[in-house]
Amino acid sequence: MAKTAPTQSALGDNAARQLANATKTVPQLSIITPRWLTHLLQWVPVEAGIYRVNQVRNPESIKVTCTSREEENQLPRTFVDYEENPREHYLNAVSTVLDVHTRISDLYSSPHDQIKEQLRLTIETIKENQESELINNPDYGLLAQVDEEQRIFPLTGAPTPDDLDELLTRVWKEPAFFLAHPLAIAAFGREATRRGTPPPTVSLFGSQFITWRGIPLIPSNKVPVADGKSKIILLRVGDKRQGVVGLYQPGLAGEQSPGLSVRFMGINNQAIASYLISLYCSLAVLTPDALAVLDDVEVNKYHDYPDTYR
Repeated sequence: MAKTAPTQSALGDNAARQLANATKTVPQLSIITPRWLTHLLQWVPVEAGIYRVNQVRNPESIKVTCTSREEENQLPRTFVDYEENPREHYLNAVSTVLDVHTRISDLYSSPHDQIKEQLRLTIETIKENQESELINNPDYGLLAQVDEEQRIFPLTGAPTPDDLDELLTRVWKEPAFFLAHPLAIAAFGREATRRGTPPPTVSLFGSQFITWRGIPLIPSNKVPVADGKSKIILLRVGDKRQGVVGLYQPGLAGEQSPGLSVRFMGINNQAIASYLISLYCSLAVLTPDALAVLDDVEVNKYHDYPDTYR
């Protein structure tokens, strides 16, 4: 006897979805981070692309004195000398050319504009690269500009409150923030908590950061980690504080944000539209004591305290 097909009493989900409009997100780019470093730096416009850091030479030779009334006519004579060959910082470009086929932008730009999204994602990638260069560039990055006398090492391997206190002795004039990989911040938090001094938190930009001695520890995944070791950087920022400053080029053609320009380069004979995206930036450390680093801190120490942190 032949089997009869089961009777369907209602419209099924799969068929019904053919008439429904899916709500589509813009493309999600997993590498995007908050980039706190670029938010916390003071940015100085460099109109000619060159930033010269003039320094006083032999500051200890500047003579002043406090005289008594009887010695008012015996004042020392002095002058302030300058370095004859100060360091000059040149702006560096982080650039790329974005290609978008006109057929793609013409046919597939609803609900999201293809060119706009392509530009947004490329710019985000450039800005991520910018933060990495500000930390790691071998010429102008933070780690390349640390004075050897401002480089210290941890007492026991993992970063401890004692180590951060030692950093504060090196950058004691109005320190702004510590900068570290999230793993290093977690390692410090474990050490501080183990000693009975859990670090307090502070709210900045609507986010919570742990602090030490009132100075926030700012996370950045661009601080290098290798073989289970990383670094913790302490900065003073701002030109008025003789600290660390970011440098950018103002007034660029096609400027989208400070130092960032987008320029249309035309459409070639394959109907591909090209856009030049450039970000010009650099970084200067105005005085050696504006920057210090705690080097070779161990960050993979979770297993040392299994009963506390399991």
